[in-house]
Amino acid sequence: MSDSQHPVWVLNGPNLNRLGTREPDIYGDRDYDSVVEEIEREASALGFTAVVRQTNDEAELIAWLHDAADQSVPVIMNPAAFTHYSYAVRDACALLTAPLIEVHLSNPLAREEFRHTSVVGGVANGTISGFGLDSYRLALRALAGLQSSP
Repeated sequence: MSDSQHPVWVLNGPNLNRLGTREPDIYGDRDYDSVVEEIEREASALGFTAVVRQTNDEAELIAWLHDAADQSVPVIMNPAAFTHYSYAVRDACALLTAPLIEVHLSNPLAREEFRHTSVVGGVANGTISGFGLDSYRLALRALAGLQSSP
């Protein structure tokens, strides 16, 4: 990482490793690896070095959030299903000392009612949803704006 590059962790929750085959009418047909490549490319163009991770394990996601808090690393997170019920993930997010942007590929408010609640949103700087892969791009741009603000 060069001196001009700043780290950002892009953390993804359960089932996102199945992109491309999981409900492509909702999540698109891009596979997870191509999404990661696009996030890394966009991050680099904005002066960030993206560390992109995915887990189906709530405890692993919480451990990553603890590490991000300890290192003051900004986080862009798609908590996936953990969004709607994991108070443990929410509490780990509340520990973050750098910005947190919640991201969703689909628009949860346009889907089943159980998806309308985010326990994470209340501790995030903002939420971007419904724009597919562009949700990550927009989050990276928003983070760049937050980082350059006084």
